[in-house]
Amino acid sequence: MSHGGAAWSWPLMVALSAAAAAYAVAVVAVRRRGGWWPVWRAVCWYAGTTTALAALIGPVAEAHMTGHLLLGMAAPVLLVLGAPVTLLLRALPVGPARAVSHVLDRRPVRFLTHPLTAAVLDAGGLWVLYTTGLHQAAGEHAFLYLVVQCHILAAGYLFTAAVIGVDPDPRRPGRGFRAAVLIAFLAAHGILAKHLYAHPPAGMPGSAAQLMYYGGDLIHLVVIVVFCGQWYAATDPDRRTRALTPRVRTTRPARPPWRLPAEFR
Repeated sequence: MSHGGAAWSWPLMVALSAAAAAYAVAVVAVRRRGGWWPVWRAVCWYAGTTTALAALIGPVAEAHMTGHLLLGMAAPVLLVLGAPVTLLLRALPVGPARAVSHVLDRRPVRFLTHPLTAAVLDAGGLWVLYTTGLHQAAGEHAFLYLVVQCHILAAGYLFTAAVIGVDPDPRRPGRGFRAAVLIAFLAAHGILAKHLYAHPPAGMPGSAAQLMYYGGDLIHLVVIVVFCGQWYAATDPDRRTRALTPRVRTTRPARPPWRLPAEFR
């Protein structure tokens, strides 16, 4: 597969750079209002944007499967842990924040962010990409290559957010359902990797399928650890006791007095 289309990744690179700048502006806005934003969230966001950019530049862009792992799997995990929606709602005044929350609660958005929909878009998109002529065509047509890259990043983000998202979502399905969807996704991803190893597309070496299988498992392990950690934290019997225990005052700035809209509480 020729990757001449990689030179046309610049629109996505511009979008990622703009997202990085917007995140910084939002953090500054929160701090100016007397609020506080965890540094590790910002570190995750910028690590995610850097990882996505690295997948589009130079030799990584030429190594298609490495780019897939970085752009569609590693970067989304980091971006989701950056909690961009929560940051946006904190940075905006109450009126615009309510407008954003209403948009996020609309039926089309809820459909796209549902774990099952996101899993089909992510895993199904990969099956279509690698088991049809789309993989070869994307290497020969610049615009199609750009569309594929955008889909890989967007679908990876939607699925990751649907499973281990930290942003407010009152309609997010229960953890049992999300666990079942995650298991099904892992199976679909692993079966695809084995299929590609046995029947590689034109121009794809067998080592690419091995990288997809083992590299994907490593990133999936991170997702599973985060998911289980969130589940444990939500069901920890001592959580309420710790929440009611008075804390020693620190010099860290207080959290902003603004509260999320009622529909997100």
